[in-house]
Amino acid sequence: MKAVISVTGKDSVGIIHKVSEICAKYGVNIAEISQSVLQDFFAMIMVVDIDALTIPFGAFVDEMTALGKANALEIHTMH
Repeated sequence: MKAVISVTGKDSVGIIHKVSEICAKYGVNIAEISQSVLQDFFAMIMVVDIDALTIPFGAFVDEMTALGKANALEIHTMH
């Protein structure tokens, strides 16, 4: 099954690393990634494979949302 993760906010070093680190931690494979920076604004969309997800999807969504809040980003995860 596929899911989409979107990330927006002020650009800073390590955003992709932080998001992909959580994906790897829970067995989520990144299938496609697109990101761009417009002035100081960061935007990314990831299509991920959640077939091997090791926690419930709702818990994964909550973890991504918490990551966003901790880093002043909006992170939305949906399938």
